Amino acid sequence: MGRVWAVRLYPGSDLRVEIERWAQSRQVRAAVIGSAVGSLSIVSLRFAGVSSAWNEGRDWEILSLNGTVSLSGLHLHLAVADSEGRTYGGHLLNGSTIRTTAEIVINELQGTRFLREPDTATGFRELVIRKDAPGT
Repeated sequence: MGRVWAVRLYPGSDLRVEIERWAQSRQVRAAVIGSAVGSLSIVSLRFAGVSSAWNEGRDWEILSLNGTVSLSGLHLHLAVADSEGRTYGGHLLNGSTIRTTAEIVINELQGTRFLREPDTATGFRELVIRKDAPGT
């Protein structure tokens, strides 16, 4: 597997930016989000099949955050609920602001590199998984 990291992010921080900053500072080549709880005051998502961002400011509870993390990029999905239990989810974008806390467990994958490379079939930079040679 590799290392397991527990990270706490603080009020006013941008959830996506802080995860990316964390990965860059530790030179993480491949990791996955194992668990995440907390709250947001602003959520910024991109829904499936939509190119524009959806931004909404109010009290949000983080229900789920999952995806891949690496120096080559992030691919994260977020599900949140409002104070009436309505749930929204999609691609996590910059601009999702932590309200009280975000407690995140990140599993780093030893001997693996996640890369993001152009994919002609989708038109997006998609995940490419590389295994390191033994002893590297």
